[in-house]
Amino acid sequence: MQAKKLFLMQLRYAGIPEDAYHFLPLEDRELLIEKHGRFFLRPEERKKIRVVLTGGVFDVLHIGHIVTLYEAKKHGDVLVVAVARDEHIKSKGREPVHPQEYRKIMVEALKPVDLAISGYEDPEKMLEFVNPDAIVYGYDQKPFLKPENAEIVMLDKKIDDTVFKTGKILDRLGI
Repeated sequence: MQAKKLFLMQLRYAGIPEDAYHFLPLEDRELLIEKHGRFFLRPEERKKIRVVLTGGVFDVLHIGHIVTLYEAKKHGDVLVVAVARDEHIKSKGREPVHPQEYRKIMVEALKPVDLAISGYEDPEKMLEFVNPDAIVYGYDQKPFLKPENAEIVMLDKKIDDTVFKTGKILDRLGI
């Protein structure tokens, strides 16, 4: 799907840069419009794909994360995952095991994930950037973003959270 590929490209580069635009096939360029020297999917093309946004810390990847990401992907064509900032983890009272950039790379390597992005200090700016059609929250998350133009999905599927929770894993490891 051309629209999906172009949308992911525009997210990855905060708009497709002009030098990359000129290397795209003509049929791809026709799907884009220029804004402030960058290229973006035309609104009518963007409507052809369903974008899902979910997020989390993903500091110690475990089966609960995998299940959540597979379930989130069922709600759209493109799954964008916001990986929490290191500062967010520290504000919860612990140091991250892995830095944000490492966590982002690990999450993006997972099969259901189309793109992992770094979490924003201002979540509203992230919503503006991604413009999701749906926001998916895991069974243990509280919905804190509820834009009017996006469906809010609360997952109830979970793995044994007495074992597969990051805090429990860290406790068992003595971290």
